[in-house]
Amino acid sequence: MKSNKAIGVFDSGIGGLSIWKEIINLLPYEDTIYLADSKNAPYGQKSKQEIIDLSVKNTELLLDKGCKIIVVACNTATTNAIDYLRENYDVPFIGIEPAIKPAALQTKTNAIGILATQGTLTSELFHSTSNKFTEGVNVIEQVGEGLVPLIEKGEIDTQEIKNLLYKYLKPMLDENIDYLVLGCSHYPFLIPQIREIVGHKVTIIDSGEAVAKQTNTILKDDNLLNSTNNSKHLLYSNADLNSMIRIVSSIKNCTVKTLDF
Repeated sequence: MKSNKAIGVFDSGIGGLSIWKEIINLLPYEDTIYLADSKNAPYGQKSKQEIIDLSVKNTELLLDKGCKIIVVACNTATTNAIDYLRENYDVPFIGIEPAIKPAALQTKTNAIGILATQGTLTSELFHSTSNKFTEGVNVIEQVGEGLVPLIEKGEIDTQEIKNLLYKYLKPMLDENIDYLVLGCSHYPFLIPQIREIVGHKVTIIDSGEAVAKQTNTILKDDNLLNSTNNSKHLLYSNADLNSMIRIVSSIKNCTVKTLDF
């Protein structure tokens, strides 16, 4: 049965595990296959065509493994490639993009910060979404250069990470933001460090829960929800496995493997 097939998830590394965790929490009966394209991380500094090519490679690998739906757990891949993927493959795609709308609608100071990759901030989809919802709102955009490689290496609670975050977030605080949008699936792993800098008056928004809910909705609408309860999770990386293993170590029925792709 097609409904018993796995949910496919890919990202430019381990960042999408923040999305994947939300999916398996909401959909505990579903099998998943996760691709961490860490060898090519970060996607955010690549050209649009390079991002499309990498997204196609990941998509075809997940389809070869029989996935019934694909979650593009990467902001840069979503904003640059998801239209192409939807046009060329006959499978539902769930994307992730910065949660600008709730921040813009709820801000009381009329100032919001967006921390994202260059590839996301310069994409057409990001600009169309931003222009649609941020009229009259001061939007402070910041490229989180250098953060993804450190997260990929597991250097999350280091002074180097903290120094970069302070450099990127201080100008936003100077503009009196009350919402900070995390526009990269890697960044939720830094929320404790971010919280130390921005305090509790700034609401931090990421897209993980919304993506999980949308995945559930699409599976339900397409009659693809799994009815069994013995979920298995197969996770592949084309680079060092240590950071991935550390993140998923407490989750049952997980198998982490190296795969050359």
